[in-house]
Amino acid sequence: MTTPNPYRGAYPWLAGRRGVWREIAAYVAKDAHGVRSLLELGPGYCDFINAFPASRKVAFELNPEMLPLADPDVDFHCGDCRGLPGIEAQSLDLVFASNFLEHFSIAEAGQLLRDIHRALVPGGKLVLLQPNFRLCSAHYWDDPTHRTAFDDNNIGGYLAATGFRVVKLVAGLLPFSMKSRLPKIPLLVRAYLRSPFKPSAAQMYVVAERS
Repeated sequence: MTTPNPYRGAYPWLAGRRGVWREIAAYVAKDAHGVRSLLELGPGYCDFINAFPASRKVAFELNPEMLPLADPDVDFHCGDCRGLPGIEAQSLDLVFASNFLEHFSIAEAGQLLRDIHRALVPGGKLVLLQPNFRLCSAHYWDDPTHRTAFDDNNIGGYLAATGFRVVKLVAGLLPFSMKSRLPKIPLLVRAYLRSPFKPSAAQMYVVAERS
């Protein structure tokens, strides 16, 4: 008997998302120079990891339907990322996760952050895109898989407790959801990321360094 896939249809394909993620990858690359080894947690459609310039790319994703979307140079692990199985200590330059930590309890998120700290080289970067509870509290719990509320006031403390130093924090970088009505033309996305005025922005952007 085939086990039902709980993720089927949960994250429908949206036109324009690949161009959006190319711009996000370029934006992150400016804050993480010289990255040779990248790990993405929960890459979904693999738009970010496919676009990011790195010679070694590793991904952990629960949904097996996303495997064919990863480029051939992505080492795609279908399964639970907790413990970062197979990832050696001090072997990564960058760990990236989008809309990820809020799906864990405080204790689980703390342990995962410690695992990430172990896997990063000294000075390695952790980059997070997170719903900012302070800016989207009305819709934060619409997703029943959200377990913990993170915002721009508390995320620094969580990261410091697990050995990270926040070097950049933008309280609102992107809209709460890719389903936003804002245009997804790459040139306009690039302008939006650079603009000090960001209507509907409710996703915070955090760059933390392994200290």
